[in-house]
Amino acid sequence: MRIQQLEYLEKIAELGSINEAAKSLFLSQPTLSNAVKELENEMGICLFHRSKLGVSLTEEGKEFLAYAKQVIDQVDLLEKRYKHKNKRTSRLSISSQHYAFSVHAFVEFIHAYEDDSYQFTLRETETQNILEDVATFRSEIGILFLNDFNRQILEKLFEEKNLVFSSLFYAAPHIFISKDNPLAGKQSVSLKELEDLPFLSFEQGNSNSFYFAEEILSTRSYKKHIKVSDRATIFNLMIGLNGYTFSSGIISRELNDDSIVAIPLDIADAIEIGWIKSRRSTLSTLGKHYLETLKKHIHDYGFATIEEEIYEHNN
Repeated sequence: MRIQQLEYLEKIAELGSINEAAKSLFLSQPTLSNAVKELENEMGICLFHRSKLGVSLTEEGKEFLAYAKQVIDQVDLLEKRYKHKNKRTSRLSISSQHYAFSVHAFVEFIHAYEDDSYQFTLRETETQNILEDVATFRSEIGILFLNDFNRQILEKLFEEKNLVFSSLFYAAPHIFISKDNPLAGKQSVSLKELEDLPFLSFEQGNSNSFYFAEEILSTRSYKKHIKVSDRATIFNLMIGLNGYTFSSGIISRELNDDSIVAIPLDIADAIEIGWIKSRRSTLSTLGKHYLETLKKHIHDYGFATIEEEIYEHNN
């Protein structure tokens, strides 16, 4: 087994196509296919499901890639320490529900990054995509929330997909509204006061389950309900239509200026926001640095983080 074969494996898994990976690596498709077959024969496993649409990792392949990434990262550290040339581009991928604080922490993380080359990815995406991204190693870390309503379903999915959830912090429910909204000056608001305002939520694609919603009270009926796909749109609708959405109460002034405010919502509920990773992998150095930056950012907004409190279903 060669380090180069592990790097080939990583690239194929990333692109989902041996042909596209070969182009990216400046290799011929037969050369890359043979390298994979040699690795499979040597290890005695099948790494990929192959079809006309491309390739996808088998369960054995997912586990093998988790270990392979650790080997590649260790080799990268050795090369950075002693070789000082031909460095492997640093990579980190994060998948998150639509939280401004995760984006702001990502910005701070990159500002503090010292190398002059990197390839980082931040995906603000649907809840099911977050689970799949982390389970298939497309992303190292996923950020989402739990509460009493969705906890049982999501923890069952964590178990099925070999994911581990770690809590970051607890928050009381808030709403986000425009600073010009008539409710903006209130100390708290009730659901009754929101009845005539447009409720804004993030769509969840084909898996539009109540349990995958990014907002609390997902089964509640709303007189006016608008679904959107991105944070920029939801903030614009808060301003243009006096709409609102439910939130944790953390809003990034640096990214969203002062046009949006957070007001406590007068209901008994608790939002637990945390992160997931695959049980079959360990965090990379970059992944740890991002989480440290995220926790610091959360602390700066006055929330206490929960250090290393890991929830594993039926553990």
